[in-house]
Amino acid sequence: MSLPPQGWPNRSASRSIHCALHRWHVQVLGGDGPELLLLHGAGGATHSWRALATQLQGYRLILPDLPGQGFSRAGRRDRFGLGAMAADLAALCAHQGWQPAALIGHSAGAAIALELAGLLPAPPRAVVGINAALAPFDGLAGWLFPLMARAMATSPFAAPAVAWMASQPGQVDRLLASTGSNIDARGRALYRALAGRTAHVDGTLAMMAAWRLQPLIARMPEITLPVLLVAGANDGAVPPRVSAAAARRLPGAEFVQLPGLGHLAHEEDAPAVAAVLQPWLEARLAGSAQDRGGLGV
Repeated sequence: MSLPPQGWPNRSASRSIHCALHRWHVQVLGGDGPELLLLHGAGGATHSWRALATQLQGYRLILPDLPGQGFSRAGRRDRFGLGAMAADLAALCAHQGWQPAALIGHSAGAAIALELAGLLPAPPRAVVGINAALAPFDGLAGWLFPLMARAMATSPFAAPAVAWMASQPGQVDRLLASTGSNIDARGRALYRALAGRTAHVDGTLAMMAAWRLQPLIARMPEITLPVLLVAGANDGAVPPRVSAAAARRLPGAEFVQLPGLGHLAHEEDAPAVAAVLQPWLEARLAGSAQDRGGLGV
């Protein structure tokens, strides 16, 4: 399936695009303003932007599901790593003639955004990371979790088993609560629907198994374009200190911490997140239609 079912947020804006081996599900919202490319995190989909999209007025919003996740179908299993996904997104942008003025990524989507910024022929003027996953897992999880993910991703039984477990009462709600966010009932139902889809679980596991951040982290001091890193103080998945540390390594970065919000801050309180993003974007995208060059990536 490359289109979501009836009732999915913004389904009327959904389109199916075959490019770079994948069958992408993409939603395009808004008018003729500067283009913003919004990238969800691991295990997410376009639905995660449903609230923030209503706050970002005056822009043309491009929302893809990452390969194998949501309602995008992956063409090959060797395209789930950070570099491969960024390259395939760059090919998708070229195929569609998109020239995003800014990239906005949540969690792992922020890492993809930073990687993608260096691949686009017309570089973006800014990157925003919301609870950006810009550090390897700590301690034991640093080697144990990727090892488990790789094992599960290569097993034909892992994705159906995880999807079945996720369908059990309360499982997804407990996982969401562990992120430090309290999202509404509609949001929880959408995550339950995704977690029950074997293809989505398989794509998420494959992405986690192939995840390698070290090359991007090493290049951070060379990424000079403006970057805004916004972190929820209550994030139980990616602690705010990760964004704070990344901001110190990125020459053009700013760090903002939002009190009372968790990992899904943009779903939990979209107006609060937009209140930080909007003026920052407006200041950096002024004249973006006329001048798109001159920023190092």
